[in-house]
Amino acid sequence: MSNIKVKGVEVEMGTGNVYADLGYADADEMLIKAQLVSKIAEIIKRKGLTQTQAAQLLGMPQPKLSNLLSGRFRGVSERRLMDCLTKLGRDVQIVVKATPRSRKDGRLSIVFA
Repeated sequence: MSNIKVKGVEVEMGTGNVYADLGYADADEMLIKAQLVSKIAEIIKRKGLTQTQAAQLLGMPQPKLSNLLSGRFRGVSERRLMDCLTKLGRDVQIVVKATPRSRKDGRLSIVFA
């Protein structure tokens, strides 16, 4: 992270991953889960479903869905979140490709079409 000055105030620029900025060991996993949950919440809202209706559709208790949508998704696997997306009528595609020469390690990212 780097610092810049904005109107005389020093501002620390984030990495783009708030979980990494906060020092979480599993920051990449948490960011992926947050992105998946955000999309689940968006679809539920767009479909006009109540949490009770959505929970029934997703096959989980309403309190668990409520926790999930409130950002409490530790213990919920990425696979379970992808299953929720398919139950909400979305195709989920996993693509594995070569890493660019400019990077040594691969990166995990989500692209919503």
